[in-house]
Amino acid sequence: MKHFKTITEYCKGIHIEAPKHPHFDIRSFEENMETVVPKMPAFNHEFYSIAIKYEGGGKAISGQFSDFPKGSTIFFNTPFQLISWDIIPNWKGYYLLFSQDFIAQSNVLSQILKLFPFLRIEKSIPFEIPEENLPLILDIFKNIWEEYHGESSDKFQIIEAQIYLLLSLIKRYFEQQVSSEEAENAMKSADLKLLSRYRTLIQTSFYPNTKLETFANLHSTSYYAEKLSVHPNHLNATVKNLTGKTALKYLHNHLLTLSKSYLIQTDWSVKEIAYALYFESPNNFSAFFKKNTQKTPLQYRKSKNL
Repeated sequence: MKHFKTITEYCKGIHIEAPKHPHFDIRSFEENMETVVPKMPAFNHEFYSIAIKYEGGGKAISGQFSDFPKGSTIFFNTPFQLISWDIIPNWKGYYLLFSQDFIAQSNVLSQILKLFPFLRIEKSIPFEIPEENLPLILDIFKNIWEEYHGESSDKFQIIEAQIYLLLSLIKRYFEQQVSSEEAENAMKSADLKLLSRYRTLIQTSFYPNTKLETFANLHSTSYYAEKLSVHPNHLNATVKNLTGKTALKYLHNHLLTLSKSYLIQTDWSVKEIAYALYFESPNNFSAFFKKNTQKTPLQYRKSKNL
């Protein structure tokens, strides 16, 4: 299955022109129809996509949704979500793409997962747009398109504000279609499932005699995010929301618990424990342990054996 890390890779993979900007792009579907791959097998990517389609045939599958409404439809994809299509090249509408780097540098969009939590659940797509609201949505996309192709030095400030407006309207449509209780339960269920999978993956990764790739991977939340098919920022936001700890702190707590258990219940040397927990060196393990307990591993062992 293909995986596109960047917007540029994605454009190349579906046979359309490269984007003007590495972390943001907007197109009309009409621009792509002459060259785009009409039948695309399942793939995923590492950025956000928001689209409005008001004409066009064929079939697109986004997450679990294969039956899009027949009318004007807004749909979007979040990082690592599965996508595929078999379309007739007659689509009309717009779509925009933006990366996590684009979000991170934006004062307006840096908290979108918190402000627009419907982005975390697949039930939020697709939305059918009442015909009377279609001109408003199209105008926003057109305004973004025009800013993107303009030469103003502040164009991305305007684009960020327009994206915020677009997401606010999508949130309104979402809340009209799904009750607040149902939405809250769905989001909480999705978050709890992700936390449970993260916890299990951490635990099984450090089982004795488990064969894994490299030492550094197991101490990086990016490693677990990739295994869980979510963006590291999403994983971190979810874990922190449910536990009050960052994803990295949650991982470190597990490492610390295992470290203490080995020091108290075995006669393994510090070196043996360090490598059993996939630290790069005994010195790294000792520094980690002292930072979190204010004692060296041997001092801790001695204090518990008194």
